[in-house]
Amino acid sequence: MKGLTTHILDLTHGTPAQNVKIELFSITDQNETEKQLLKTAFTNENGRVDEPLITEQQLTPGTYELLFYIGDYFKNKGLSLKEPLFLNHVVVRFGISDANAHYHVPLLISPWGYQVYRGS
Repeated sequence: MKGLTTHILDLTHGTPAQNVKIELFSITDQNETEKQLLKTAFTNENGRVDEPLITEQQLTPGTYELLFYIGDYFKNKGLSLKEPLFLNHVVVRFGISDANAHYHVPLLISPWGYQVYRGS
């Protein structure tokens, strides 16, 4: 598989993070200050999106940004969290250099921290 995919795991509950809103942006200028919304998706029961965020045919080199709405996710899980939330959004900005590769961006979350890496 080629293209861009993601996967979110909830470390607080030990489960995939279902129904997390994700926005994908393309960074459109060299100063990395302007961006264009490419797609909005929600994770399924496995913590994944149902289709690639960018398909093999759409993948082009460049800088991208994923915006994960984890604050809404943890609120919907019924956790008692003080406002403002410590982590409301997780922003991951990354580069794609090889249009013929598969880019997978896993995210491990809790209300207090996160980890992200390039997966396979």
